[in-house]
Amino acid sequence: MPRPPFDLEAACAHVARRDRSLAKVIRVVGPCALEISTRRSPYDALFRSIVYQQLSGQAAATIYARVCKLFGSSRCPRPAAICDASNELLRSAGLSRNKAESVRDLARRALDGSIPSRSRTEKLSDDELVERLTEVRGVGRWTVEMFLIFTLGRPDVLPVDDYGVKKGFAQAYGRRILPKPKELADHGERWRPYRTIASWYLWRANELD
Repeated sequence: MPRPPFDLEAACAHVARRDRSLAKVIRVVGPCALEISTRRSPYDALFRSIVYQQLSGQAAATIYARVCKLFGSSRCPRPAAICDASNELLRSAGLSRNKAESVRDLARRALDGSIPSRSRTEKLSDDELVERLTEVRGVGRWTVEMFLIFTLGRPDVLPVDDYGVKKGFAQAYGRRILPKPKELADHGERWRPYRTIASWYLWRANELD
């Protein structure tokens, strides 16, 4: 998979210079291996995220494949097809009622132009994308932050409500208590404009002894 559209080595060096504790994690983990999904459209990425919410990877992948198969493909169903489908049909693949309604709302918004194309996202800031995409039923700020990091490769995203990031912070800084979102956000100011890189290493910190 492709690397994000910014200099990973320069970003890692910046974060290491600004934070000694995180610099130790960077040295142990090694080079950042963040990869992004350049071929996935915003609609496709959000559709997949909705299906995967609150499920294990294997269970989510199975249900996602079933949903795609309903429409005769292994790829994400097109918005028009989802809009024409009933909730009952979508639920037959394993989606909950809420998720069926959420993907239908996403599809309707994609058709009316509310969901930007991939090229259009390049003209929108992170905050603008968060504001626009969280209007979709079932899509919260965390989901959009994952989209910004793993689909668009934005360099300065810090998901302060992410359990893995908070746990990794506690691990990296030798703390027993997870940080509050505001504390994490305040501390993260030193990592700008590469808070995505700091987040990636905090996730990796959970894998260290």
